[in-house]
This record gives sequence, C-alpha cells and structure tokens, in this order.
Amino acid sequence: MPERASDVPGPVGTPSAPAEPPPVTVRLTEPPAMGPILTRAVARSLTGGSRRGGAGALPRRTVEVVDQRVDVQQWAHYARVCGMSVGTVLPGTFLHVLAFGAQATVMGSADFPFPMVGMVHIGNEMQVLAPVGLEDRLTVSAWADSVRPHRHGATVDLHACARTGPEVRWRGRSTYLVRGVDLGEPAAGPGPEGRAEPAEAGPRPGGAGGDLAPWAHWTLPADLGRRYAAVSGDLNPIHLNPLAARAFGFPRTIAHGMWTHARVLAALEGRVAPRHTVAVSFRKPVLLPSTVAFRARPTPEGHVFAVTDRGGEREHLVGSVHALEDSSTAPDDDFVGSAGGV
Repeated sequence: MPERASDVPGPVGTPSAPAEPPPVTVRLTEPPAMGPILTRAVARSLTGGSRRGGAGALPRRTVEVVDQRVDVQQWAHYARVCGMSVGTVLPGTFLHVLAFGAQATVMGSADFPFPMVGMVHIGNEMQVLAPVGLEDRLTVSAWADSVRPHRHGATVDLHACARTGPEVRWRGRSTYLVRGVDLGEPAAGPGPEGRAEPAEAGPRPGGAGGDLAPWAHWTLPADLGRRYAAVSGDLNPIHLNPLAARAFGFPRTIAHGMWTHARVLAALEGRVAPRHTVAVSFRKPVLLPSTVAFRARPTPEGHVFAVTDRGGEREHLVGSVHALEDSSTAPDDDFVGSAGGV
C-alpha cells in the first residue's frame, strides 16, 4: 500500500485481546488476481467511494482460498529477488505473499470503510508454527479487525493464516495507517487503542539502529520495485512508476516494505529457528536506487535488527525475531485468532 514521504513511526505491539475471525466465510477456489483489485481500488479512491472522515464498520467476513498450491517458479524467482536460498521450506514472508491476495480482496471490497489506495503499511508480525513445504496444499484465510485511533488518523489490522488440513502452520498480521480518519485521541499507554509506538520491534538507544552493529550494506537497483512486484503481486504504482511516486510525495520510486522484511530474513538464514515469531516496524521509505545498511545483534531468544541508511542516521525498518518454545503447539491468542474454526 502507498506510504507517504513524511515520517510515520509505525507501531508493532501486542493487542490486549485475541483477534477472532468473522463468522462468515467467502471461499475462493483460486488466488484472486491483483490487477482487477487494484484497478477497482484506484477507481474508488478517485470517485470518493471510500469513507475518509470517519470509520464505518469493517466487513464481517473471512476471505478464504482453498487448496492453494505453491507455484515453484514463483517461489524460485521470489527467492532470487529477495536474496534467499531456493530451498524446499518456505519462509514466512513468502507465505505473506500467498496470503496477500486474500487480504487485498478484503481491503478492496465495496464495504471496506477505508481507501485501499493511500493506506500505509506500518507494521507486520508473523509466526511460523510449523514448516510449510513446496508440496503442501494450503488453505489461506484473511480478515480485518481492530480499528484504533492513531495520532495521524486510524490504524486497522489485516490478519491472515495458512493451514494444511486442521493444522495452522503460519499466521500474520499487517497493521495499516489510514490518514484523515478522526476517531478521537489515542489512549495513552499500551492496549488496543494506544498500541504501538514503542520500540518493541528493536531497541534503538543512541540513534538509528541503536547499538546494532552493521553486518552488511545492500545496493538496491532502480528497478527493484518492478522486480519485486513481478514475484509478489503487489502492483502498487509508487514502487513501479516515478510519476506515481511523485504524486504521493516521493522524489522517486520506493522499495516495498515487505521486500526489506524478506531481505532481512535472507540475511539471517541459518540463524532463525524453524518455529519463530518475527515482528517489524516500517519507518521511513527506501528510495530507489540507494544503498542501505543491515544492522543486527544476537539475543538469547534470537536477533534484533534494523535497516538504516548507509550512515546509520535514518531508520527504514526495525524488528526482532525469536524462537517459539517447543511446547508452543497451540495458537497464541495474544497474537492472532485462527480461521475457519481451527
């Protein structure tokens, strides 16, 4: 989704109550095509088809794609674009790609109260509960909940989960900021209405990247947005077209936040437990082309990390990843609810 050029600190936190999926399920037999969804979203934005002054009710339904198979060629191209090894176990960020069509279907529906074009992706959390392989057939579900006031407007969560049979293998939550929505002042402190702004995603004492040592510098080409769009289905024009980027206040195209997220996990390959939780907060956008620094530090539970500009003065992403305990076989209610009664 589009991000504004202004600095929007993004929340990554834990809600105080579980996110339960809506009771009504719309089942699709194949992944939705992203082109028509984005076209309709742009048309609604231009014609004022979404409510901007206040929040209406979110759709009370779950979009579910059944018997979804992994496109091996798509996975191989995705891995190359994100700097990952082409293995037989899929990373959480690729499962997010598989779920994004269902999430976009929710956001692009006629009764979704916010304009899909213009929403700012400010945070993402994922749990990998069990490995997902190339041969697995998945049921992918998505729904929206938790509209909350934010000092820049309002935030809303888009949830997703992937399961094989009755077993939930992966769950994700993306938090989006909607500007121009007045829900009143956000409550102080943690909780569903004053959530997020902490640095839980990664400690940052002493400036951008905090005390994290630089591990690598990445040179990002001008066509990275187009390359990632081709493998992810995220066709947002601010990543593809300089004119569209300028219309949203950027001097040139910007990298997808989820590419940066995926590139971090690629850099940590071999250091992340098979079952893990990862949370990131998207800070300032990455202009293309550019060079960025990856910074990280091991912790007893995993790693904390950041992506900054080359000099470490400007944060693009902060986050952390930690292993789930072996006994954590049930879904974590504090993270996200399961779909389809699972």
